[in-house]
Amino acid sequence: MPAVLPRAPSPKRLLVAAILGVIGVWLTGNLLHDPAVFVDLVLIGITVGALYGLIAVGYTLVYGIVERFNFAHGDVFVYGALIAVSASRWLGLRSDAGLQRWLDVLVMFALAIGLSAFTSWMVERVAFRPFLRAPRLTSLVTVIGLTFVLENIALVWQGNHYNAIPPVLPSGRIFDVAGIHYTWDGLIVVTAAALLALGLWWLMGSTRHGKAMRATAQDVDAAEMLGVNVTWTISFTFLIGGALAGAAGALYLLYEQYVTWDLGFNLGVVALSAAVLGGIGNPVGALLGALLMGLTQSFNEGFTWYTPGSDWTSSIVFAVLIATLVFRPEGLLGEQVPG
Repeated sequence: MPAVLPRAPSPKRLLVAAILGVIGVWLTGNLLHDPAVFVDLVLIGITVGALYGLIAVGYTLVYGIVERFNFAHGDVFVYGALIAVSASRWLGLRSDAGLQRWLDVLVMFALAIGLSAFTSWMVERVAFRPFLRAPRLTSLVTVIGLTFVLENIALVWQGNHYNAIPPVLPSGRIFDVAGIHYTWDGLIVVTAAALLALGLWWLMGSTRHGKAMRATAQDVDAAEMLGVNVTWTISFTFLIGGALAGAAGALYLLYEQYVTWDLGFNLGVVALSAAVLGGIGNPVGALLGALLMGLTQSFNEGFTWYTPGSDWTSSIVFAVLIATLVFRPEGLLGEQVPG
């Protein structure tokens, strides 16, 4: 009986192995070159990725239930940040106000979540609900047009300049060991994002509305036959996605201390890419994709050993996305659907 020869690896697998090998060498080289900087950049990447994740989850929730991309979601995020800027001015927010500072921060969050949730609901009413039975191109064109409307409203509202606030979150170091340090503001951002993600997990898995969302995402017609109010469920999904984006906007403002009217487009594209990278329609995948995006950005902008530099960050981020979709079109955690 002739011996069975092992199957030669495909060119696709060889290419993937080569790419991963180059990335591995790059990461290992930078780790050995300066371990403290490497760990610092990991912590920064996790912090930034947590913010991206809150935005990316909104994209993936909406796509999972209506199978359409909400390109206005980045503006939903920035509206939360902009109302937080206005609130900081009204309240006279400052870091030395003691307990009043945290009460003011809660007001900022409430306003950011409320405005972003309302904006997201309005986007659903205008650009999605009338076209649920229409070709997808119709809602796509409508939501892109609505994006320009929202951006121009933001431009008139806050002006074409940086809207900055004074430092509010404590910025001291939690620890500083062997050159590795982490700050309180980063920990607050990651903790808040983690609590919101846990809240979403509880909502999706343990509440009637969450179960209705999952049922509608799986099969709209079957959900309707089981008594699910699909129209309300879709609206509720937009509200939840908008609320998370508003919370991300307030957190971004507190962490970075500035916001601009067009920030929603820039971060929205990154968050959408993170959702696609992780597996569109999968909230856990969106969070994983956002974490990888945050780490990629942090590494490229912070490494000092053979790094392209910050000018190449956007190109590298999207190259990672393109490579992932070429070799795994369904994303990292997405399910492969037979065509």
